[in-house]
Amino acid sequence: MSDLIEKPTKPADDDCCGGGACSPCVWDHFYEQLSIYRKQQRQLAAQQEQSDKEH
Repeated sequence: MSDLIEKPTKPADDDCCGGGACSPCVWDHFYEQLSIYRKQQRQLAAQQEQSDKEH
């Protein structure tokens, strides 16, 4: 896994207009990146667990 991403930060209160018309919204991007980050973290944990079992 060569392209590790950092945990995304929540958008600031003034980053979102609150109108619901933006596509994608800054929150859409945040939740997409958070999902990728969490999947990556699960994969890393599984790899570490497997490595620990082998040693």
